[in-house]
Amino acid sequence: MYENEEKLTKAFVIAAIIWGVIGMCIGLMAALQLYLPQLNFANEYINFGKIRPLHTNAIIFGLVCNFIIGLSLYIVAKTSVVNLISKGLSWFLFWGWQITLVIGLISIALGYTSTKEYAEFEWPIDIAIVVLWLTFGYIFFGTLAKRKTKHIFVSNWFSGGVIIVIGLIYLINNLAIPVYAFKGYSIFSGASDALVQWWWGHNAVGFLLTAGFVGTNYYFIPKLVNRPIYSYRLSLITFWGLIGFYTWAGTHHLLFTSVPTWIQNIGIVMSILLWIPSWAGAYNAWMTCTSNKEEMRKNPVVWFFLSSIAYYALATFEGPLMAIRWFNMIAHNTSWVIGHVHSGALGWVGMTCIATFYYFIPKLYKKELYSYGLVKVHFVLAHVGVLFYIVSLWIGGIGQGVKSLSLTESGSLTYSFVDILRFMEPYMLGRAIGGALFILGMLVMVYNLIMTVKKTQKVVIEGAY
Repeated sequence: MYENEEKLTKAFVIAAIIWGVIGMCIGLMAALQLYLPQLNFANEYINFGKIRPLHTNAIIFGLVCNFIIGLSLYIVAKTSVVNLISKGLSWFLFWGWQITLVIGLISIALGYTSTKEYAEFEWPIDIAIVVLWLTFGYIFFGTLAKRKTKHIFVSNWFSGGVIIVIGLIYLINNLAIPVYAFKGYSIFSGASDALVQWWWGHNAVGFLLTAGFVGTNYYFIPKLVNRPIYSYRLSLITFWGLIGFYTWAGTHHLLFTSVPTWIQNIGIVMSILLWIPSWAGAYNAWMTCTSNKEEMRKNPVVWFFLSSIAYYALATFEGPLMAIRWFNMIAHNTSWVIGHVHSGALGWVGMTCIATFYYFIPKLYKKELYSYGLVKVHFVLAHVGVLFYIVSLWIGGIGQGVKSLSLTESGSLTYSFVDILRFMEPYMLGRAIGGALFILGMLVMVYNLIMTVKKTQKVVIEGAY
């Protein structure tokens, strides 16, 4: 019944892995350049200014969006007990997304950029993304509308929220007046432009990198441990809390700026309130994941899910903390923020993706996983890599912040910019080592999954997946 849905999901999942590895390798190149700038070889196409947005866009639009689109469509079809509303449009969405992303990344490498954080694509690419996202929305909600079940499964609430919020904010943030092909200027200016930019920037994190993965976890974790979701009430608190608070929190990126103080204060209050839904979601997922003690003891895929939940709780504790003025003054604009982002990106998003790939790809191909021993090797590499990365930047970032604010008795800066750069050198090396270990773990996973798919003997899968 779900032959097309499974083929489509395989395509999106494989694309997510390929884009993920590419994006992480580019990120490692950028990290190495921060330690040894000579590694840009004076080449205009591989200097830090070019490869940094290539890294972020390959991860966000390549790994994350392929993961969310593919699995959201699979989950909505399976939980609604119907096929997707349009087979043709679903494949148009898949190929359109990959082609648009390739063109977009090439355009950034050639220097065409709007300069907006996580929204560097110029207006023709933005139009293509909006059209494809609307197609995604049509397929998702159209399928949901013809469901044969009375209720809407909780994962679909999160996916629906992601589709609506991301579509709306991406469109508004990228409104521009075209000047010529591949160059346009934002219709917003000054403080208004900054507000809209961080409305998008923070919600790209809040919905694409948070709500989307919370939703898929509510489907895959119960399947993996063969237990029901611990509490549907907590899942509702998470959903409505994220919808109600997250969209207002982005202005905590603009503290101590010309943005009106009352708008900054709204961002602070809403950020602190985010502790409620975030930790409700983390507790719910943790209790579901640990409800099957035997599976938790022996299955390393469960360990990856548990780690992702722990990093989610950590990252969502840090976020509101950094919105408080006294902490923001020290930590913002330092490498602490990069460490915070990657405790979420590598710890939460990365571990969730890895766990889902290990659980789901063998099911899709009806094969046994090639090696659980390699999963354990991957588990060690990934965790050592993440810890190297984030601890280096936590320590370095706080030192960077304190030194930047340090004044002499006469009121001048104690440390110059170059002094602080030299202080950060060992921490930049720690960051690169951590990233390299994490990528090495990803390559172990790719090998393990390729060997799984190449197995000749298929197995009978018990139960729905």
